[in-house]
Amino acid sequence: MTAVDDTAYCADLVHQTDRARYLSALYAPEPVRAHLHALYAFDAEITRIGDIVHEPMAGEIRLQWWRDVIARERDGEAAANPVAAALLKAMRSAHLPQQSLLDFVEARSFDLYRDPMPSIEAFTGYADKTSGTILDLAARLLCGSPLGAIRAHVAFADTALRELAAFGQRAAQGRIYLPLDLMRQFGADPAELLAGHMSVEMRATLANLALRARGHLDHAGQLLAQFDAVALPALLPLAGARRRLRRLEQSANPLQPDEFPAWRRQWAIWRAARDPRRLFQ
Repeated sequence: MTAVDDTAYCADLVHQTDRARYLSALYAPEPVRAHLHALYAFDAEITRIGDIVHEPMAGEIRLQWWRDVIARERDGEAAANPVAAALLKAMRSAHLPQQSLLDFVEARSFDLYRDPMPSIEAFTGYADKTSGTILDLAARLLCGSPLGAIRAHVAFADTALRELAAFGQRAAQGRIYLPLDLMRQFGADPAELLAGHMSVEMRATLANLALRARGHLDHAGQLLAQFDAVALPALLPLAGARRRLRRLEQSANPLQPDEFPAWRRQWAIWRAARDPRRLFQ
């Protein structure tokens, strides 16, 4: 593929897999937009490995291929892969730290197995290495600097929101991202969840995770004044997060949560782009 084809492929993939990120990237300067789409397409490619493989080893082989690409050990193969080619171009353009991307891939190996998330501390670390890395690299593409103190808060909120939205899909695949210590705190039984039963105790666990996420959004809002406005498009996918958390928490069936209307997400992004103070409201 040509560079133009690579750019179009990544933009289309992001449009299909994460509309909020696609729309948010439109608020970035045009030269940066393609790099953001490459970063988000890379995230989509890595994320779906855990959804499509049935054996961990098959997933590990795919992740190792990406590690080799990032380490510039498969440039010939990468040139034939539109996402890999676009990612390497973004890395060169903004001098993205190779180790951050390698840490991201390493953290995603958790997705290949059926082990429960052991603790809220492990969940926080996973959030930082996954969502936190993508948010941070997006900021670097936009302004040349990392996110700073706001990173931990937006990473936790973004990960909690994504996992609450994918809660039913994860359970159907035998995967549990809810922290085990949090479930024990509320007396929730993981076996009941894997059997498709939603208990009062499990609802309490979900509510607590959503509460923690809203707390992180509060802290992120307090730090916005210190945030480089040039990097705002990196955070725009979180616009409307508070309302989405509430909707997921109050869903009649958390295993099949109601979809947040696309027009509401688009409106929230537009509103936050015009007035960043509304980003985490």
